[in-house]
This record gives sequence, C-alpha cells and structure tokens, in this order.
Amino acid sequence: MTFENILVDVSEKIALVTINRPNQLNALNRATIAELSRALDELEVHPDVRVVILTGSGEKSFVAGADIKEFADFSTSEGEKLAAEGQTNLFDKVDHFSKPVIAAVNGFALGGGLELAMSAHVRIASDNARVGLPETSLGVIPGYGGTQRLAQLAGKGKAMEMVLTAQMIKADDALQWGIVNVVVPQADLMSTAREMASKMIKNSPNAQRMAIEAINAGYVDGVNGFKAEIRAFGECFGTPEFLEGTKAFMEKRKANF
Repeated sequence: MTFENILVDVSEKIALVTINRPNQLNALNRATIAELSRALDELEVHPDVRVVILTGSGEKSFVAGADIKEFADFSTSEGEKLAAEGQTNLFDKVDHFSKPVIAAVNGFALGGGLELAMSAHVRIASDNARVGLPETSLGVIPGYGGTQRLAQLAGKGKAMEMVLTAQMIKADDALQWGIVNVVVPQADLMSTAREMASKMIKNSPNAQRMAIEAINAGYVDGVNGFKAEIRAFGECFGTPEFLEGTKAFMEKRKANF
C-alpha cells in the first residue's frame, strides 16, 4: 500500500498504520482522512491482518487535531458536510471495524486526534500523552464524534468539563477518567501495543467481530444491546471457529484460529 500521508506496515498479522505528517504534528486534513479510510478498507479484507494499530509518527504527537486552515472559511452547510463525511468515512469506520483496532497514543491527541483515538477499540497512551477537545476555544464544537464518545468513555460530567473548558489533560488523568486503557513509558508504547495485539490474535476472529458488534449495539439508540448479544452468541455456534475452540478446550490444546 502506497500513500502520501500515512505509512502501512503489515507483519506477524498486525497492521501498523502511522499518520506521517510530522511537520504538521500529524494533523488530520481531508487527504489524510481519505487515505486512512482507504487503508482500512484494504486491511479489513487483508487475509494476513488480524489487528490494526493506529499511531502517529514521532514522539511529539499522535494527531494534534484537524487541519484548521482547510475549513476556516467554511459555510454552515460546508461545516455540516465536513463532519458527516469525516464520521462516515473514518471515525465510524474505525469504531465498527470488524477487527480489533488499538490506538497507540504518543504525545498530543487533540480535537480530531482524540476523536480518532476514542473511535478505536482500545487506547494505550505514553506517559507524555496530552489529550483534549479544544474546539470551543475556536468557536466550534467537536465534529467527529467527540461529544458522544467522550461521554460514553468518561461520563457526561467529565465530557462537559473537557469540552467546555477546552483544556488538555495528562495521560494519568485520562487513565483515571477512563479515556485510555493503560499508560506506559514512551519507550514501551509500541511494544505494549504489539503485546496486546498478539494476545488478541490468539482468539477467534469471528467471535471478536461479533463481540465488537454486540458491544457497540448497546450504544445505538433504539437497539437493545442484550438482544444483539443473544443473537450474536447464537450465531457463533454455527461457525467452524466455535467447533475448533471447543474441541481444543476439550483436548487441552491451544485453538488454531
């Protein structure tokens, strides 16, 4: 895969996707969003990819936000279209990706950067990470799902605080608030992400896909998450992976997924 703004490396069933705009602190412009969207489409059907790790180049920044100069003169309708297309083409795509997605958050994850990290299934942050949604300081609000996913992760009160103050918080606070899953030293960030990915690879990809769908169902208006879980649970019984998993358990060996 060849791109201008991102790097994609596939090895040992793990796809490492790196946003590579270091001179702009890896800020998300429309071209980068389009490339990430295309990369995800290709990785979803890639037979040798079981887990995706998202990160930013360098140690300073995961993604420092959206590229503001691209939309500084947008009209109301253009702004709404920007948010809708971004959510559909990237952020919701990450959220509902059929394979596990881990965000390895190095340095700044602000605005669209935090929104991208929150759309991943798991977030690992380096101890120098700083996260925030500073949009209200620019006269706008988060437009890539930030108001919704932050409230889901941290609760309504903390989401209100972060959005209304537009302040950054440190990695340890993000961990305490439930925004990230774990905080590690900068030097250990990628090895920790790969270690977690390796644990995920051992399990049934079909069951993981079903689990992602079931967990997400509980956050969709009008959808009964418990019923979605029951349906997905039942569907698992009709798969070769269930037969292999249960057979391996009874034979006291590791399953071959």
